[in-house]
Amino acid sequence: MKSLFLLFMLFGFTAFSQDSTSVENYTIEQFYGNTRVGGGEFSNDETKLLMSSDESGIFNVYEINIKDGSKKQITKSKDDSFFAEDYVPGTGEIIYSADKGGNEISHLYLLKKNGEVKDLTPGENEKANFAGWSDDKESIYYFSNKRDPKFFDIYKMDLDTWEPQMLYENDEGYQLEGLSHNEQLIALSKPITTSESKLFIYDREKDQLKEISEEKGSYSASGFSKDDKKFYYITDVGKEFSYLVEYDLETGERSTVYETNWDVMYSYLSENDKYRVIAINEDGKNRLIVINNQTGETVDLPAVPDGDIKAVNLSDSENLMRLTIGTSKTPNNLYVYDFRTNEIKKLTNTLNEEIDPEDLVASEVVRYKSFDGLEIPAIYYKPQQASERNKVPALVWVHGGPGGQSRIGYSALIQYLVNHGYAVLAVNNRGSSGYGKSFYKMDDKKHGEEDLKDVIWGKKWLQEQDYIDKNNIGIIGGSYGGYMTMAAMTFTPEEFDVGVNLFGVTNWLRTLKSIPPYWESFKTALYEEMGDPATKDSIALYNKSPLFHADQVKNPVMVLQGANDPRVLQVESDEIVAELKKNNVPVEYVIFEDEGHGFIKKENEIKGYKQILEFLNKYLKDEEM
Repeated sequence: MKSLFLLFMLFGFTAFSQDSTSVENYTIEQFYGNTRVGGGEFSNDETKLLMSSDESGIFNVYEINIKDGSKKQITKSKDDSFFAEDYVPGTGEIIYSADKGGNEISHLYLLKKNGEVKDLTPGENEKANFAGWSDDKESIYYFSNKRDPKFFDIYKMDLDTWEPQMLYENDEGYQLEGLSHNEQLIALSKPITTSESKLFIYDREKDQLKEISEEKGSYSASGFSKDDKKFYYITDVGKEFSYLVEYDLETGERSTVYETNWDVMYSYLSENDKYRVIAINEDGKNRLIVINNQTGETVDLPAVPDGDIKAVNLSDSENLMRLTIGTSKTPNNLYVYDFRTNEIKKLTNTLNEEIDPEDLVASEVVRYKSFDGLEIPAIYYKPQQASERNKVPALVWVHGGPGGQSRIGYSALIQYLVNHGYAVLAVNNRGSSGYGKSFYKMDDKKHGEEDLKDVIWGKKWLQEQDYIDKNNIGIIGGSYGGYMTMAAMTFTPEEFDVGVNLFGVTNWLRTLKSIPPYWESFKTALYEEMGDPATKDSIALYNKSPLFHADQVKNPVMVLQGANDPRVLQVESDEIVAELKKNNVPVEYVIFEDEGHGFIKKENEIKGYKQILEFLNKYLKDEEM
């Protein structure tokens, strides 16, 4: 559930022995000349893919012809990003989603063949999430909070009328987890803490709610079989890592479908249950397994050098599979695999052709001991130009969450910084997901304490490397990582030479009171982990809020913030910047009026991230600006 907070920043490592003369330095404009792609839904005749791409500067909807790879831009937004959801079955029309300036109040839109656009969820403060199609392909399902801003209900729209029909009124604030094929059963969950939940099946015909969860633990639904006789869920009950379970809806019998020594992140069945997809979070990297349920054999997925298969989507015919594959040195690309011929075809080329991937660096998982001997995993990038004779400054990167995870993969910002001579250590401090439930729980109500020490011991690990400039190490992070940045600069002011705070929490009392209304069902669990600002926890929350102790900050700070951020309000950054200026601490502040929690427009990323490098160069390399 911590994933509701956001932003997983992705990083990596290399140990090339080349000197600095062999590495070309690229501009931020070149790095953001890359293209980001997402989605990849098959058309009805399975000749095209519907996807999202930001090659226009912000995300728009595109179509790719699978046969020849040709691409067509469908939407031409210049202000707000549009994200492809799916083709409307049998019509060639398109569903896409969009919010306003990053405010996260996303609506669903119908793009008709004649170019007309219809807002299907027009409520002013209505947040809607696409949830798929009915089995007969004649209706759309979606979740919406239009009835009550705090809770999401399940709706259905007939494709002929596009009139909403409520299928389930969610008065109790459950998390909506899935709907059976016959629309009779609804999977629901109730967060207890961020690491514990309960799982239920609601029978619409009988008006009965049955609890599926047995013992205390984490539970999440993983779909129904095509005949609606079996229900699947993921849990960590009795185990350190999450595993996949099959539940017989008639007998109540349970059996483990898949288990390993890493977390099963998600799993689903293809259209007619021929294939099962299982995603494993294996040491900061995805491992995807596709099982042929008819033969019991694992599909031999095609190998892509240095490739990490991020996601797959199987066509309704179960003949084709879209793969989203990234590498350490290139952004994600879309591929299509044909089960009948075992052939794979690459459909996108997202790396800017001006960038030679050999000038970038691959990633590596490293581990180090923290203050108490606990082993901390991290993802590391070592600049190619770094050597004992050419020492480089370094950054400790802290992910969002707090229960997020730094993972192996491509990040244009990180590659930009590493390309310009900064080592980056992306720390997975205690409380991070992916390393077992015991590790995950270790920071509960201890945020900014032992997890901050893990970050500091990451700095010490960097200082042990003979190619690191030990006296020039900074800290950087977004969201919760931004909080950790400011906590480090405030409560351990001698540790880091600079801090870069991207939309980080600085006043926990305000942030926890002002969470968006549609997080209501998660609020109790959030307070259980972070603390309740209306109780005696308020003292601890005050004590760990950098804003109230800003007079302790000594070293330069940079802050970046989106004006429309609904999670960390702009006032959080406004106030900490004002306090730092009052105390004559060097501070730079960048606000984007058209961004929310995280920056998505290329022009803003180019502007902001270029300023980050200039800031770091000024204070860690003593370069004149």
